[in-house]
Amino acid sequence: MNQNPRAPIVDSSLAVLAKGYAWLPDRRRRTAGPLVRARLMGQHAVALHGPEAVRFFYDERHVERGTALPGPVLSTLFGHGAVHTLDGQAHRVRKGMFLSLLTGPEAVAGVVERVAAAWDEAVESWPGRPSVVLFDEASRVLTRGVCQWAGIPLDDSDSVARDLVAMVDGFATPGPRHWRARGARARCEASLGRLVEDVREGTVTAPAGSVLEEIVRHRDADGEFLDPHTAAVELLNVVRPTVAVCWFVAYAGHALRARPDVRERLRQDDPAYAVAFAHELRRFYPFAPFLGGRAVKDLEWRGEPIPSGALILLDLYGQNHDPDLWDEPYAFHPDRFLNRPPHRDELVPQGGGDRTAGHRCPGEDITIALLGALGPRLARLEYDVPEQDLRIPLNRMPSRVRSGFVIESVRVPAPVHGAARAAG
Repeated sequence: MNQNPRAPIVDSSLAVLAKGYAWLPDRRRRTAGPLVRARLMGQHAVALHGPEAVRFFYDERHVERGTALPGPVLSTLFGHGAVHTLDGQAHRVRKGMFLSLLTGPEAVAGVVERVAAAWDEAVESWPGRPSVVLFDEASRVLTRGVCQWAGIPLDDSDSVARDLVAMVDGFATPGPRHWRARGARARCEASLGRLVEDVREGTVTAPAGSVLEEIVRHRDADGEFLDPHTAAVELLNVVRPTVAVCWFVAYAGHALRARPDVRERLRQDDPAYAVAFAHELRRFYPFAPFLGGRAVKDLEWRGEPIPSGALILLDLYGQNHDPDLWDEPYAFHPDRFLNRPPHRDELVPQGGGDRTAGHRCPGEDITIALLGALGPRLARLEYDVPEQDLRIPLNRMPSRVRSGFVIESVRVPAPVHGAARAAG
């Protein structure tokens, strides 16, 4: 029986916190109709999934994103005034800036080159250390690499890395993690805001063609420069998602421990397999649970009414584990992507739709390329994995390997290390 859109519904906000990624897939399994109806934070909500739902969700005639983002998410993950809060022409102009900065072979290669060099340099110190927490080390490597590429000077890369991680780690939860995220964002926005002002006053020179220069000089749809706070927000929206790749680097360690056959194959010089491995990491492991938008008018989805103003949720985790889309969805099989690259609206760990016109992450190609470069580097290392808590709790959003994935007795044989450098 389909749900009555006007019938009273118990608020599910606490259930989302309790069940995390499993909440929407569980609700969908218990719902006979084509969509799930719920109440979140006192608001009527519907949840969709599947490639057709992705296209529906990203159609601006149906859904707007700007008014649907809760204040706590803006105060931690995205920032107030960010491109994510815009729709229509204002969004297209601001998004165009990000597309020019983050897409294309030159931009992708530039980020990967800097991050790979930072990784190779960091790895040289690992054999002399009693243990290495892969999550933490990857966050530092990614911070150094992306900030160098973006033209952002770093006085203390370790503290910046901690702040960038905190913004992601605390956006979806109340309590101490959330307040750490707010504090981290405030610090980073203040620091980058001063940097923007210094560049405009001429006391600091932004590298020619750098992300810093482009954002400082960008004019929005109204023809005006971004104010220093908004410019800082958008600088963070370049570097923060890149540093968040550390979640997947730790997941890579988890996957290679469970699948020695995948590790052995990843050690070979096979770029296609490295990309397939990156796709499967992003499909299999939990990252973003769902996305939210708001119905711009009374809508209908497969015969079901959606009232104007309702929250519309797109179930990312559920779609990436849907047996109607993926054979053995809860098995880790990079090979599934070797012969058939993922369709744009099937694999949606970072959202779906057309990234040139919609809200899909413009840095997705960079994420894939970074994982394609760092995955083989990790596979080529020799190390021991001590006893630790390797659980990945689905009721924690965003989830992560509890231990951060600890490795010990790292060995970097000279011939293999040289090959790893050459592969970068």
